[in-house]
Amino acid sequence: MTAGPRTFGVEEEYFFLHGDALTPAPVGARVRDEFAGVGRTSAFVAHEFLEAQIERSTPVFRRLSEAAADLATFRSRLARAAEAHGVVVASVGTPFMTDGWPAITSDPRYHRVQDDFRGLVTDHLISGTHVHVGIDSPDEGIIALNGLRAWLPPLLALLGNSPYWRGADTGFASWRAVHMRRWTTVGAPPVFRDAGDYRDRIDRLVGIGGISDTKMVWWVARLAEFHPTVEVRLADAQLDVDSTLLYAALVRALVDTAVQDARDGRAPLEVPPELLDAALWHAARDGVGGTLLDPRDGLMHPADDVVDALLAAVDDALTANGDREAVHRVVARIRLEGTGAQRQRQAVRTGGRGALRELYRSALVERRATGE
Repeated sequence: MTAGPRTFGVEEEYFFLHGDALTPAPVGARVRDEFAGVGRTSAFVAHEFLEAQIERSTPVFRRLSEAAADLATFRSRLARAAEAHGVVVASVGTPFMTDGWPAITSDPRYHRVQDDFRGLVTDHLISGTHVHVGIDSPDEGIIALNGLRAWLPPLLALLGNSPYWRGADTGFASWRAVHMRRWTTVGAPPVFRDAGDYRDRIDRLVGIGGISDTKMVWWVARLAEFHPTVEVRLADAQLDVDSTLLYAALVRALVDTAVQDARDGRAPLEVPPELLDAALWHAARDGVGGTLLDPRDGLMHPADDVVDALLAAVDDALTANGDREAVHRVVARIRLEGTGAQRQRQAVRTGGRGALRELYRSALVERRATGE
């Protein structure tokens, strides 16, 4: 790998919602057309599963500051395009309200998903954020996956941003994470011996349930199929730019730390799969408001303590990448003002749907902890 910080990129999915009801608005194709032929941005904007969504893949970055500027610029342009079509952009894991069977984007792959997953599609109104981090080889990627899996629960807790479903508070920080558990392969990946073991195991899953190809293996962390990256698919769509940057910086630092530990002869933390799976459910429910599993001893501890342990575990990598100050500022802001889920709840408590709509608009381009 070229000297310097590892490369990374981000995929963000966005909802378009009717402003008054905050229900999905099927304008994704029309909004996407606003970006056709506009510089290189158009190549990275794509349709998504629902007609009320689009997905945007960023360019490849080495510096968090580059990603910050890019994300803020795109989100600003997206908000203007949505406003021109009379809708609101919501960067959240689930829409506040739904109104019947979702409108599915016309695409052969999505039609096959609908056929395979049947009634599950009715509730598949979810948006996520995926982070890709560059690796030198598939075997290095397996080292990264084996090392980072133990820290997935506190990462999820920091990033929960989907508390509402059908107009009601679910009591969960990430209701999207609960929805995803119903699909054929979800949750944390198992431990793998090497890249060959990984490939053999995902190949054997094809044809079971709704897994029509290896892209349908939806562990929350995996090797990307078409890029030399580790892909972490854990998080909801993020309310603001700061939270997306926190996610990207921590995932990159976890990859760096796992690889360096292997070079230094340190074994990854071992968390049994059943314990890790339960800890992810717990993190999806309580976020940072209760307890989390500490992978160092396998016991539940106050969430702040486990988040601090995560930050300590990746401190060297954060420092080397130039991300430490930004990450600690965002975490401090979350502790003061709340996660995306907590901020959504506060908006609804104080001003109902109108306040939530304004939060969607104002937070979309927010960079208070990482920039202007």
